[in-house]
Amino acid sequence: MDSANLPAAPRPLLQRLAALFAGPTAPPAETPPSAEAPASAAALRAQVAALGDFLAENHLHLSHTTLCVALDCVSGNDPRLSGAIAHRRAAGEPVTFEWLAEMRGHHGPADELQSLTRLTDRLEDTVDVFTRTTQEAGRATSAYRTALGSQVAELQQGPQAGAVLSDLVAITRAMLERTREIEGQFARSEKQTRALHRSLEDARRAAEIDHLTGLPNRRSFESRFEREVVAARAAGEPLCLAFADIDRFKRINDTHGHEAGDRVLKVVAAVLGEISDDRCHVARHGGEEFVVLLRGRTMDQAFALLDSAREHLAERRMVNRATDVPFGKVTFSAGLADVFATSDPRAALKAADTALYAAKKDGRNRIVRAPVEPAPGTPAARPIPLRPTSRPRAA
Repeated sequence: MDSANLPAAPRPLLQRLAALFAGPTAPPAETPPSAEAPASAAALRAQVAALGDFLAENHLHLSHTTLCVALDCVSGNDPRLSGAIAHRRAAGEPVTFEWLAEMRGHHGPADELQSLTRLTDRLEDTVDVFTRTTQEAGRATSAYRTALGSQVAELQQGPQAGAVLSDLVAITRAMLERTREIEGQFARSEKQTRALHRSLEDARRAAEIDHLTGLPNRRSFESRFEREVVAARAAGEPLCLAFADIDRFKRINDTHGHEAGDRVLKVVAAVLGEISDDRCHVARHGGEEFVVLLRGRTMDQAFALLDSAREHLAERRMVNRATDVPFGKVTFSAGLADVFATSDPRAALKAADTALYAAKKDGRNRIVRAPVEPAPGTPAARPIPLRPTSRPRAA
């Protein structure tokens, strides 16, 4: 029966159904992206030469850190760091690898990393919402297709089925086919969103790992510190914090080279990593400094655990593989503080840092406990001199 002979009432319904499930219209042709002119080879060579000049003028060993610093300074990406370098050179002070590592720990890349993290957080939220939407839509279309299939079977078997019902069966079949296509699209979209979610997780984990040592980095520690403070308070557990610093690390770098220094960093990271578990977290805080967070352990227990790692390292004898020259004894010093014995968690960071400075002054290769702050209402003890962040710590 031709659609022109259908009764007046069903025609709008059939037309709307046919239009609804006819499928998407062809998308408009995409506008070809404008081609960007490639950078000239001469400009690239000039920039590479400028990077080399920067490293040579400052007597810097080629590494990932120094190359990034050179690029930031030559390109003007980090004017704050460029100004600090110019000021240091004008004062006749050397631009060392250690100084650069400390500077970059406070400025530049950390801000970019935080921006990237916020972006991935928003992307993850969007992906989660889209995933839930596609799952719900997929379940709805599946149920709709099942119901339609049942109706089509009944219409085909009904003795009263006329030409209108035949047309309706044909349109319903088209609707079923269209819903099958939609279900396939949903399945593909859900698979893609799961893959994207995994990629975002991988990117986040990579952003929180120090790639030289494999330990969590400073950013990861900051996040972990906040969570552990909340958890320890809620559970009524003690929480201790320690800063550990490799002794005379600059002398190792100057004598054996930065590659050998990197190996020493990896060894110390591995020794500290051996005491790490779900209640003891070790991270590289920057340069040759590490931070250890111990939950559920008293100061005495935390001291014993950290001191055992110190003794284990001091007993090792390391040799420069490139020259067969022994490194001598490699040790670290540490400052240990009770987080809840200070006015606030940030004060514990300063207390541990001050205790570390005291361990260096007392002869290195030792752990010093930070004094406990007096309770409110008790006579104040002599103030602990806090080491300014700009003053270099004794190696």
